[in-house]
Amino acid sequence: TLFNCVTGDFLPTSGTIRFFGEDITAFPPHERIRRGLRRTYQISALFLGLSVRDNVYLACRGVSRARFSMLRPRANDALMQATERLIEAVHLTSVREQLVSELAHGQQRQLEIALALAGAPRFILFDEPAAGLSPTERRELVEILSALPAHIGYIIIEHDMDVALRVVESVTMMHNGRIFKEGAPHEIESDPEVQELYLGGGHE
Repeated sequence: TLFNCVTGDFLPTSGTIRFFGEDITAFPPHERIRRGLRRTYQISALFLGLSVRDNVYLACRGVSRARFSMLRPRANDALMQATERLIEAVHLTSVREQLVSELAHGQQRQLEIALALAGAPRFILFDEPAAGLSPTERRELVEILSALPAHIGYIIIEHDMDVALRVVESVTMMHNGRIFKEGAPHEIESDPEVQELYLGGGHE
C-alpha cells in the first residue's frame, strides 16, 4: 500500500508525498517516473516472449525522449549502449540473447532490477526482490544491490532478513500495520524483541 501511494497507483486518504522536497501527491505515475522514481513488483512484470536485451532496451527507450521514434536502433545507439551496461550490472551478460521465459526465477528478478535502473533513476522501490530465490540467488541479489551507485537511493520491502539487513543503511520494521522498531541494521539484528518476533529465538 505504501509503495502504491508513493508511485501514484493509489491516492492517499491523508497526508502528502514529497519526492526530493517536491509535493507529488497529485501527480500521475508517469510524472513521478519522469522525476526519477522507479519500482519493481512482487509479481514479475516482464515481456516473456522477448530476449533479455530487448526487455532492457524497451525500458531504456520508454524513459527516453526518443520513445516514440519508429527508427530501428543502430549498434552504436546510445540506448543500446546503456542497455548493455545495465545487463552487465545485473550479471546477465551471458544470457542477454535468451528469451525471458527461459530464464531461472532468480535471473528474472535480476532482470527486473535492470529495468528499474533504466533512465538514470534517483530512487527505486524494491518490492520483495528476494521472494522465491535460492540461497545462491539471494547472495547474487545482495551483491547486485550492494554495487548500485551511491547516488541512487532505494527502499526495499523484504521478509528475508538475511538479505535486507545486508543491503540497507536503516531499517523500519512493521508489525500488525504499525511501526514496531527502527534503527541501524546491527541494532535491529541484535534487538531481543526483533529476534523473538521476526528472526526466531535461536538467531545468532
